[in-house]
Amino acid sequence: MAIRANRRVLLGSALLCAAALVFAEAGRLTAAEGQQNAQPAPASNFPVASDARLAGDGKQTRFILDLDRKIEFRAFPLADPYRVVVDIPQVNFQLASGTGSNGRGLVKAFRYGLVMPGGSRIVFDLTGPAKIASSYVLDAANGQPPRLVLEFEEVDRTSFTQSLAPEARPELKPALAEGNVVVPPVTTAALPPVTDPRPLIVIDPGHGGIDNGTQSGGELEKNLVLGFGLALRDRIEKSGKYRVVMTRTDDTFIPLNDRVKLARNQSAALFVSIHADALPRREGDAQGATIYTLSDKASDAEAERLADTENKADAIGGVNLTDEPTEVADILIDLAQRETKTFSNRFARLLVDEMKTTARMHKHPLKSAGFRVLKAPDVPSVLVELGYVSNKGDLEHLVSENWRNKTVGSMVQAIDAFFAKRLATAGSAK
Repeated sequence: MAIRANRRVLLGSALLCAAALVFAEAGRLTAAEGQQNAQPAPASNFPVASDARLAGDGKQTRFILDLDRKIEFRAFPLADPYRVVVDIPQVNFQLASGTGSNGRGLVKAFRYGLVMPGGSRIVFDLTGPAKIASSYVLDAANGQPPRLVLEFEEVDRTSFTQSLAPEARPELKPALAEGNVVVPPVTTAALPPVTDPRPLIVIDPGHGGIDNGTQSGGELEKNLVLGFGLALRDRIEKSGKYRVVMTRTDDTFIPLNDRVKLARNQSAALFVSIHADALPRREGDAQGATIYTLSDKASDAEAERLADTENKADAIGGVNLTDEPTEVADILIDLAQRETKTFSNRFARLLVDEMKTTARMHKHPLKSAGFRVLKAPDVPSVLVELGYVSNKGDLEHLVSENWRNKTVGSMVQAIDAFFAKRLATAGSAK
């Protein structure tokens, strides 16, 4: 305990020294950060989107979204790559499978989903620079439902860039919900102080909301890992030995930095991120679970590819949040991460030993890479790839409740072993 206390004093000093470095970066943080743990209202209370379609050509393209009631919206462009982002109230999207994957005219493709409690988002990937020539919501008329309409028009890069002024990019906020009531965000700063002495474990189901993750056979990674994460939470809480916090408990988009902040703000004793990988068909087939720890240099090409893909997850929400104050990160990592890495590696080895008794493991089950969600300098962290949704056998396991229960059980055994050894070590050091 004394070691951890001394480390926190040093960490606090480093943060004070680094404050001047991050001050200039503060303006870069978007309002999308810090929105987590709010519980959205039942889907039945939200507007329903029943159809979406594109029309037009490479000069002018129209997007139409059919709704069951009128909504408010905000739209703004982003460059490199060219995108248009539309923020709307939380919507229950009841669109046909594959909607948005095929583009037309100026729109290469579009994606949609929940980006925060109370707010949904539609992101258009453009084929080149284009402006929103017109945007409006139509009343129901002549047998047609209310519709959100966006009309895109081709422009040159100079004109597009001029539309990127700060005032053209309103802050991400929950849009007006039913009855003109704004759904308030909940941040970790607003949570009451915790006096429970039990170790806190943060479970992080990857992806969510507008970010589906990988997909195969009609199964989405975000749903598979959420179901697994909830089952793991329930089993851990049943033991009564630990407190558990989820980064998300529903289909909500959570920026990567916010996942790490939650763990650090809550003084978590362990952070477990849950994912399910997929391998492009051209790269062959792979199978089995893999446990990742943090490293500045990936253990192999596959680990590097996966980390690069996962670290870009924030960009799928339309706003790229990858900028970080690297000078501060270096200070914090040098100060605290050596001990944290030791604990992370210890837990990863325990996890492999336990999981191999119930789950099929990758031929190289222990790997490392520079995952952003593992970069908390004072929280032991691992990222668990449960398997490959691109592999038929793994996918059958991932959707099997029996497999999930057995694998959850093995993970809880690893958690027990980890904390038993860590508490014993801390006791002898004290």
